Amino acid sequence: MKDLHSKLTIVNAIGAAVLAADNTPAAIDLQGYDSAEIVLAIGIGGITFDATNKVEFKLTESDDDVTYNAVAIEDMLGLSSVGAGGIIKSLIAAQAAATVSRFGYKGGKRYLKLLADFSGTHGTGTPISALVIKGNGFSNPQANQI
Repeated sequence: MKDLHSKLTIVNAIGAAVLAADNTPAAIDLQGYDSAEIVLAIGIGGITFDATNKVEFKLTESDDDVTYNAVAIEDMLGLSSVGAGGIIKSLIAAQAAATVSRFGYKGGKRYLKLLADFSGTHGTGTPISALVIKGNGFSNPQANQI
């Protein structure tokens, strides 16, 4: 069996919570790593999503942790397109079951931020969690996370 454990670190992009409004995105520093995977875990929708009452997950990137720009499709893996503002996933239809989605980032920027952008009315929240797996660290093995 190969050792994946020693080559990656996992950080919260959106801490597990029931959300009904935008999160405050934390900067994810990719310095010292050659790859990143964004993992979205979304529970059963608190509402029935539609084109007005929706959640859009927007990924932005930065060299300096000051100026952030939307990611482009050229910087992503596992997607056929990226929407305006860096939309990598949209909840615009009923979310009847929990799902997990993953997206690779192959851009060259040092920082990422992930925003769960809520539009419309969300009287009941939706369980959301997002992780960034930072892989292929320059200095392995990576520290254990307990």
